[in-house]
Amino acid sequence: MKNILIINAGQSFAHSSGRFNKTVTENTIAFFEKFDSVEIKVTHIADGYDNDEEVQKFVWADYIIYHTPMWWFQVPNAFKKYIDEVFTAGHRTGIYHSDGRRSENPDINYGTGGMLQGRKYMVTSSWNAPKTAFTLLGEFFNQTSVDDGPLFGFHRMNAFASLEKLESFHFHDVEKMQTYYVIWKPTKNTLTTYLRHN
Repeated sequence: MKNILIINAGQSFAHSSGRFNKTVTENTIAFFEKFDSVEIKVTHIADGYDNDEEVQKFVWADYIIYHTPMWWFQVPNAFKKYIDEVFTAGHRTGIYHSDGRRSENPDINYGTGGMLQGRKYMVTSSWNAPKTAFTLLGEFFNQTSVDDGPLFGFHRMNAFASLEKLESFHFHDVEKMQTYYVIWKPTKNTLTTYLRHN
């Protein structure tokens, strides 16, 4: 049995309704429900949550799947609040024990005090920006990928808790091109590979 925690970080704000990431979350749930060897728990951040219960979900999970929009090149405010509250509640209760350093040599081993060893995570993000904004010379993100640029800190946060990174998926140009249906098929194929081989 594999335990999968799915976190939907979509929210309604300004001209965004949160519908895209809700749809991605619903399709992820439907995909995994086809497997008898999988148990699923889901958090919709916009619906509210209990910090301690969320900590226990991370401890319970073998895989954590984050679905988030990107607003102003960062995760939404409610998702950042969730991370701050839940990871802080997880101090010495399942997510991290310390920053990993020892007083006799505090210059080394920062970020090695996580408690979620053996667990893996993946993230999908959704963008108005086209993929070419990240890949073409002279375009906005200076040929820096989503994972090495806007989500760099997010990935280090997960590493701090000792979570292992799986391949990310990024939905680009969602307001103009509606790329969800183009990308979802290879996303499903990779999820199947993860489920069978990890």
